[in-house]
Amino acid sequence: MKSNLSVQNIVATASLGKPVSLTKLARSQSNTEYNPEQFPGLVLRIEKPKSAVLVFSSGNLVCTGTKSIAQVREVINQVIKQLMKINVRITDKPKITVQNIVASGSIDLKLNLNYLALALENTEYEPEQFPGLVYKLIEPNATFLLFSNGKLVCTGTKNKQQLNESMKLLNERIKKVLEEK
Repeated sequence: MKSNLSVQNIVATASLGKPVSLTKLARSQSNTEYNPEQFPGLVLRIEKPKSAVLVFSSGNLVCTGTKSIAQVREVINQVIKQLMKINVRITDKPKITVQNIVASGSIDLKLNLNYLALALENTEYEPEQFPGLVYKLIEPNATFLLFSNGKLVCTGTKNKQQLNESMKLLNERIKKVLEEK
């Protein structure tokens, strides 16, 4: 069974170790959205690589929209450069922690979702509400959306190794179920 996956989004957090004046940042940068009455963070949009960073007054960051760790680093460096414009000097290199990877791909098979929902543990399938089957792996922690055409989405992993391991397990379990059929 052949399968492929490509990363669509990485959600990562980092701490700058210094407080940030969000009002000052919002006033000095045009690529920001800041409505403190609605949400305590400022949204900073980065053009290249296309991403969004939530900046909190504590100096904590949440970066979304990137497709690799290298892109996450690049985006955080751009945020640091923008902070220098409002005299916030970041001296320590921020530690980046991946919180979630979203990947999409496919298995070279048409899938009988009704059958898989019965044969696999930890599944949810309600075709009247959503056309995909939700399949949860416990170790490594990953959640798959499986579609009858073989397309899939994987979320919940924190690194490439977990992603690949999850995909391998999914393939093994589907193969086993099909052999028992």
